Amino acid sequence: MLYHIYETQRSLMEPFTDFAQAASKLFSNPVSPLSQSAAAQRMAAGYDLLYRLGKDYEKPTFGIHTVDVDGVGVAIHERIEIDKPFCELRRFKRFSDDPATLTKLKTQPVVLIVAPLSGHYATLLRDTVRTMLKDHKVYITDWKNARLVPLSEGEFHLDDYVNYVQEFIRHLQGIYGNCHVISVCQPTVPVLAAVSLMASRGEKTPLTMTMMGGPIDARKSPTSVNNLATNRSYEWFENNVIYRVPEKFPGAGRRVYPGFLQYTGFVAMNPDRHATSHYDYFKDLIKGDDASAEAHRKFYDEYNAVLDMDADYYLETIQTVFQDYKLVHGTWDVRSPEGKIERVRPEDIKTTALFTVEGELDDISGSGQTEAAHDLCTGIVRKEQHHLEAKGAGHYGIFSGRRWRDIVYPKVRSFILQHNVDPNKSAASATSVSATTIAKAVTAVASRTAAKTPTSAPHKPKPSPAQKPAPAAGVTTRWVKPQAAAVTAAAEPVQGNVTEAKAAASSAPTPSRRNKPRKA
Repeated sequence: MLYHIYETQRSLMEPFTDFAQAASKLFSNPVSPLSQSAAAQRMAAGYDLLYRLGKDYEKPTFGIHTVDVDGVGVAIHERIEIDKPFCELRRFKRFSDDPATLTKLKTQPVVLIVAPLSGHYATLLRDTVRTMLKDHKVYITDWKNARLVPLSEGEFHLDDYVNYVQEFIRHLQGIYGNCHVISVCQPTVPVLAAVSLMASRGEKTPLTMTMMGGPIDARKSPTSVNNLATNRSYEWFENNVIYRVPEKFPGAGRRVYPGFLQYTGFVAMNPDRHATSHYDYFKDLIKGDDASAEAHRKFYDEYNAVLDMDADYYLETIQTVFQDYKLVHGTWDVRSPEGKIERVRPEDIKTTALFTVEGELDDISGSGQTEAAHDLCTGIVRKEQHHLEAKGAGHYGIFSGRRWRDIVYPKVRSFILQHNVDPNKSAASATSVSATTIAKAVTAVASRTAAKTPTSAPHKPKPSPAQKPAPAAGVTTRWVKPQAAAVTAAAEPVQGNVTEAKAAASSAPTPSRRNKPRKA
């Protein structure tokens, strides 16, 4: 009934919020006579604050239309790649009419960003996506509001989350050969499970996993979020925070953890900070500080937009991650889409590099919780495991804002680039090897033929240089061009990392002088 009461209250408040919005405009519009009164600015600010406190916040858009790549504006087309009942795989495709920029875009790494399903929409990672687009092909999981998913689509469990991630990884591998995975906060656990299961089956796993601020081992440095989950029983959560969606929504009757309860929990963690923020917004409106007021609006348009989560997924996450610690205890079993029960074994991961990121001041995922992934992934060699603690960064600071752009992202970009494998370069290298093999085979055949020639054969005059047949090595000449292209590509600095470019160039095969292509 609580969900129904909340929706009834919101519906009753809607006319008042609309009136507050209109009144704010009346007192702030220069054409309106009310704006000429002495208290006009204060009245406009008060009504505007009342409107923003009472309005309903819908899902925001990513709104990323262009990004700057080395001084060149690149257009962004956002589209849905895969549409699942509870999630969309969203792609940000980049376009450019500059040939050099387009060539660079095609060779950049492919990254799957797994956004959290913990109350907010994936648009919370807008800054993450915008920054990553400068140097990567970016896909993101855009989770749907459970109250908009009809009951006919069935339930959504934590196992389904893991299976979704595996499906998205396979999709990108099918297109590009492989990909890199970044998980932010909550999805670090199901992403690690997804990659572990793929490794246990002998499937190809992502080139890298980057895990940022997630509860891999929630026992370490427990926060208020962890304490709430451990101090209450599974039955308490099921009886007190799970409600059915009201009739006015497409998902009517679905059992969910409502977004408004999650939002209440967010605010309850730092009530003083939010109260101060709203009061500062009121003062900015009075002073006419439009820049600060707009920054406040943008933040809370995102922060106040919340979604409902399917009850089964929410309750299973509480039990698996925060109460039973199944991942770290090695007791987590996941049901595949075919119905097979499989044990999650992070130690089976061997070919995926691991990078964990934590914020020094993170009050949601405490210190050491994400770093614990290294203790579980014992199959990954130590040199392929890296960790970063971002000094002065809170939970949101590790994936959004100045510290993300200046401290965290350069490390993430370097890590991905270091482990990236370009399928085009691999193909060129394979072609070069094939050419060398052919040349050797032709030379061997010629040698055997000469050995079998009778010594008593009549002497033939030595052919002139003009008549001399082409040597067997001439076969290799046909393959010089892709080999040279591979060397050229390796010698180009990638994202400004000259050291890595020189190392790649020195390790690339150098064509012999004899096999250099002749000028036209």
